[in-house]
Amino acid sequence: MTARVSSGQAAVMPRPAWIDKWLGACKDLADLERSNPMTDAVVDEIDGRMIRIGDQWLADFASCNYLGFDLEREIIDAIPAYLDRWGTHPSWSRLLGSPVLYPQLEERLTQLLGADDTLVLPTITLIHTSVIPVLAGSGTVYVDRRAHKTIYEGCELAAAHGATVKRFAFEDADDLERLLKEGGPSPRLICLDGVNSMTGNAVDVPAFAELARAYGALLYVDDAHGFGVIGERGDEETSPYGSRGNGVVRYAGESYDHVIFVAGLSKAYSSLGAFIACPSELKRLLKTAAPPYLYSGPSPIASLATALVGLEVNERRGDEVRADLWRKTSRVLDSLDALGVHTPNRSGFPIVEVPLARHEDIDAVGRFLFDNGIYVTLAAYPLVPRKEVGFRIQITAANTDAEIAQLVDVLHRLTNGFDLQPARDERRAA
Repeated sequence: MTARVSSGQAAVMPRPAWIDKWLGACKDLADLERSNPMTDAVVDEIDGRMIRIGDQWLADFASCNYLGFDLEREIIDAIPAYLDRWGTHPSWSRLLGSPVLYPQLEERLTQLLGADDTLVLPTITLIHTSVIPVLAGSGTVYVDRRAHKTIYEGCELAAAHGATVKRFAFEDADDLERLLKEGGPSPRLICLDGVNSMTGNAVDVPAFAELARAYGALLYVDDAHGFGVIGERGDEETSPYGSRGNGVVRYAGESYDHVIFVAGLSKAYSSLGAFIACPSELKRLLKTAAPPYLYSGPSPIASLATALVGLEVNERRGDEVRADLWRKTSRVLDSLDALGVHTPNRSGFPIVEVPLARHEDIDAVGRFLFDNGIYVTLAAYPLVPRKEVGFRIQITAANTDAEIAQLVDVLHRLTNGFDLQPARDERRAA
């Protein structure tokens, strides 16, 4: 029935209850987004890793461009030649046709990873939502309770297609084995993050890979934050991050037996692209079963070029870049140790979460950091549990020593005005 209103009045429809429920669940985050200059910001200008928001210049510690390749002049200067040859964007879906840049990129990634094969698609999110349902079928998916939200989206789609989804405790191989022993229809798929996007710690890949092999499952690893930063270990490595940046599986000394490796090019390689490393027969299947391959628009030529040239730079001097990144990250972690401030980071990787003692301080802490020229990622409820509300520092190779010094100084001053969680007995890996 149409609502009747008098002349000059607008009809006001009641707001659906589900909207109120959603707004209530996200109230803390919504309030922060509206009030804090460090959320939903418009960046007006950059100068290296300095950014300008309005009239304020800040040192950027929210970037995920870990290797600093977004500012690498060699990569930037190489892109115009690719555009001259290919234009800005191939409009075919990959089912119809792929510029030769795609197989070139897949070949380079396969060699770097030491994998059987790789398939490049636009984003990790698209890989999760298209590949997890294919691998799960009508079987059982075991997913880490703290896995990235995009992994959960893929698992929810798998459930909609007939799979059974079970959750195991965060990075807890014993809890996973308990669920595996309970049984469940095959195929079996275990989904987790390689390097956690908040703690900065790597999962125990060997423990989970062993379970996958013992119980006839596939281990599906999302290494969005590890690929490009950490890699294979050996006598010649220049830092504790390992060599070549070929990801958490190689860093752990593991093979790809019963392991599916997913990673992106948008972080360390500063490019719009992602890939799945898998057996060649699975790659052939995904070319007919994965909607992003069949229907999605492809990555722009500039992104493919950025990744290809970035891989060349990585082979020549990537380990030197990673050694510098480790040094800068260690300086930040050492300063938190000296201050007696807790961070869950045990790895020394360049993701440093700093939880607050009182979650209600998040807005004021964000304003303090902003006013003192430091830009970070604020982690509010419900993005994290209330006991973990705080901020995340992400260090990149492009951050200068002066910016690191500024961050350390501001962290010292922050502890004078706010309560951060005190240090625990955890120790970082050497």
